[in-house]
Amino acid sequence: MKTGKVIGICAHSYEGGALCFLSACKEGAALLGPHLHPNIVLSAIPMGLSIPSWKNDDYDEISKHLKMGVEQIAQGGAEFFICPDNTAHIVLEKIVNELPIPGLHIADVVSQEITLNGWNKIGLLGTKWTMNGSIYTNKLNNQNLEIMSPDEAQRNQINKAIFEELCQGIFTKETVSLFQNSIEMLKQRGAKCVILGCTEIPLIINTENSALPVLDTTRLLAKAAVKLALSNSELPLKGWIKYF
Repeated sequence: MKTGKVIGICAHSYEGGALCFLSACKEGAALLGPHLHPNIVLSAIPMGLSIPSWKNDDYDEISKHLKMGVEQIAQGGAEFFICPDNTAHIVLEKIVNELPIPGLHIADVVSQEITLNGWNKIGLLGTKWTMNGSIYTNKLNNQNLEIMSPDEAQRNQINKAIFEELCQGIFTKETVSLFQNSIEMLKQRGAKCVILGCTEIPLIINTENSALPVLDTTRLLAKAAVKLALSNSELPLKGWIKYF
């Protein structure tokens, strides 16, 4: 039985990488049958090697680790890559044309989901780099969609919780409440949905405990990768794959 193109997962944090891998396998089984899914190659360069560079905004140093991860999965036979880390896309956008295989951009996948649902005001949670950066604003502003994040104090709390807790598999009621309260405040400001823009947030926030419909970036990316792998679409040699 053919299982399609080989997916490469370039993990940055192990919690997000593991969730993406499991989600891709489950999506594959749902489409192909029990115990089946596209072939998957996984790399996991320790995120701890990049943390000092993130703190110093040294993107050149971070790019070395991400590039190594993509090279590893390419050597393992992957035909395209996904990175289950929203923040890492800040650096991947700068080096994507230098990588040996093309990639599927997480924000392209999420933007399509927003369009399909007709939402026009979108809340965004994630690391401070994601909430303050251009990963989603570039995509959504081009579609005349409004994007909003919590205030600076909440952004700092969320960023701290992501790195000190979620990325290390620590889940507390207090942190769940922090994210729930942030979503409720975004709803009060007019948001119609919320992007869980860090791949660990879906470990504690879901449709059942959120005041807004959630965009689970981890699982959306995994599902899109499986869909692409099982399609007849031709892949570019490099760069970002056009996802529609």
